[in-house]
Amino acid sequence: MRLTVAQALVRFLAVQYSERDGTRQRLIPGCFGIFGHGNVAGVGQALLENAAQAPTTGEPVLPYHLARNEQAMVHAACGYARMRDRLQTLACTTSIGPGATNMVTGAALATINRLPVLLLPGDVFATRAAGALLQELERPGEPGTSVNDAFRPVSRFFARIERPEQLPQALLGAMRTLTDPAETGAVTLALPQDVQAEAYDWPDELFAERTWLVPRPAPDTTALARAAELLRGARRPLVVAGGGVTYAAAESALRSFAEATGIPVADTHAGKGTLPFDHALSAGPLGATGTPVANSLAAEADVVLGVGTRWSDFTTGSRTVFGPATRFVNLNVAAFDSAKHGALMLTADARAGLEALTAALAGHRAPAEWTARLDRARATWTPVADAALTGNGGSAPVQTAVLGAVNEALNARSGTMVAAAGSMPGQLQMLWRARTPKGYHVEYGYSCMGYEIAGALGVKMAAPERDVVALVGDGSYLMMSQEIVTAVSERIPLTVVLVDNAGFGSIGALSESLGSQRFGTAYRYRNPASGRLDGDHLPVDLATNAASLGAEVFGPKTLDEFRADLDKALASPAVSVVYVQVDPLAPAPSSGCWWDVPVAEVSALESTQAARSAYEGAKKAQRPLL
Repeated sequence: MRLTVAQALVRFLAVQYSERDGTRQRLIPGCFGIFGHGNVAGVGQALLENAAQAPTTGEPVLPYHLARNEQAMVHAACGYARMRDRLQTLACTTSIGPGATNMVTGAALATINRLPVLLLPGDVFATRAAGALLQELERPGEPGTSVNDAFRPVSRFFARIERPEQLPQALLGAMRTLTDPAETGAVTLALPQDVQAEAYDWPDELFAERTWLVPRPAPDTTALARAAELLRGARRPLVVAGGGVTYAAAESALRSFAEATGIPVADTHAGKGTLPFDHALSAGPLGATGTPVANSLAAEADVVLGVGTRWSDFTTGSRTVFGPATRFVNLNVAAFDSAKHGALMLTADARAGLEALTAALAGHRAPAEWTARLDRARATWTPVADAALTGNGGSAPVQTAVLGAVNEALNARSGTMVAAAGSMPGQLQMLWRARTPKGYHVEYGYSCMGYEIAGALGVKMAAPERDVVALVGDGSYLMMSQEIVTAVSERIPLTVVLVDNAGFGSIGALSESLGSQRFGTAYRYRNPASGRLDGDHLPVDLATNAASLGAEVFGPKTLDEFRADLDKALASPAVSVVYVQVDPLAPAPSSGCWWDVPVAEVSALESTQAARSAYEGAKKAQRPLL
């Protein structure tokens, strides 16, 4: 079959499938893109031809979605993939130059969060016949280098297709990586613009339907026996559930394990909701943005079973939350993660591993006094959380009460909340009451400002039947709000809750705690008297900005008005933005856990000196966890 490289690529992607537990679905059901000279005549032409010919030829369509920012479309693909438990994702095509490098941040986010995305950046001429090209990076000693080499360290698979003959091998490697639960992440196929348009005689079998089986590796019997022995001997065992529980659809297996053994279950950002918040054995979130419930149990735990977690510093409180004698068992599909903290490695699919552990521990239960310890901690914490979620009755709603209102509305509707960087993730992990993992979607592996609206767009595309709310602060909104336009053009009824606290609330609070006095974290005029950005607040009208992008905008002033406007926005068939101003200095409950952010060792500022003294004291509790 004689096709261009780009035409062959599109035809191939349209017939790739993934399958797990007997359920089969399109692996790449669509493609985001922004066209430029590096892809318009290659991949762009191929997508057009595919859409034009498919109705008459019966060829599967690879639908095209026009994005407004290249980084944002990768975020949307990540949101889509996470919502589909990594069994499906979207492709993203760009031109060469800035179009390509804009995707590097998205690639890093995907790989850090173990989410499959397929990136198709244009590249410079493979023949080098027309150089130096517009947007070509010229390195005198390395003429084969282009800006796309920046994708290498943030991709799990990278290939530059410099000859048509290289395409089949690269495509098979790309699909293998996308569907490997232990190795998945960003996959980058760099496509020189001349090669995209080059014709080649392809074997028909390249375009035959392929189904990539997503396996459920079972645990090794010896490792399983050792893990069961260690857990049987524990007096204060604790489970920490991560995102791997969700991706393996292991929520029922986790619940059965907890109920059979009586072991409390704490969770991470990605694992939140794997056990409902109100389950008797739910200890809630762990770590720097967790609750005193899970953190107090972790401090006393003698054996910790980590299930599908990569053990980030937020989860471990920078390795201070666990006691000095704690031993670990890590159940993870990736050996890299199961080996962390010197753990007993149980490298397996989360569901297969939990089911095997439940059987191996038949008849065993954790001591009753350990469960009673959980009950007492929850009884102390619940009224504190209730007060934060209902607010203080002030003239301006506090952020925690806004989050509480969104939580209540979405739980009633079985909807999904999407958030990322800033002060919200900390408050959300601590306070959000998740009944299922699909209701709570916070990107905190890369903590990327700007993910919120784009990620929510991907979530809504993956689950159009669900109400989806993007929770975004003014700082993130100003970095990346343009996918509101994409949602408008695609007629996707997305709801955005835009919380304005006049600057970078999270970093402002962190700065103050580190003795840096919230320097450079507020959105203010430069003050002629001080020379600093500490003048009056800027007159930025974010509500009008959102309306200019095509959204229906609501502007509540009180908490009751916010609840009413949120209900209207969720019921609207349009893209809606609920804009609310909150008190930027309103406090939130403390997790009682530390996070390692170094403080200047010497300083003339008394505030920094005091923070350094506190830092050195906290640092003494840090352990290698080997």
